[in-house]
Amino acid sequence: MSTASKVTLGVTALSALGIVLFVHQAQNSERAAMHAGVIRDMDQQREKQERIQQERMQDFAMQKALEEEYRKVQTVSDGSGSKQK
Repeated sequence: MSTASKVTLGVTALSALGIVLFVHQAQNSERAAMHAGVIRDMDQQREKQERIQQERMQDFAMQKALEEEYRKVQTVSDGSGSKQK
């Protein structure tokens, strides 16, 4: 085998190995980025649910306070429509 063919074979083998390693590295970094995106989305959903829960609790407290205030001002019936004697 001539020196030129040995050099060509070596360069080709090293290039192929370099390409394989580069692709492997790119896949690993892409997989890590995708996983980080999933974690970020889960955190955002959890924060949104907590915010919605807190808003509902505030609405409930406000409605309860309004109900108590209205009960002080007006007579409230149970809504059954039956008249008591």
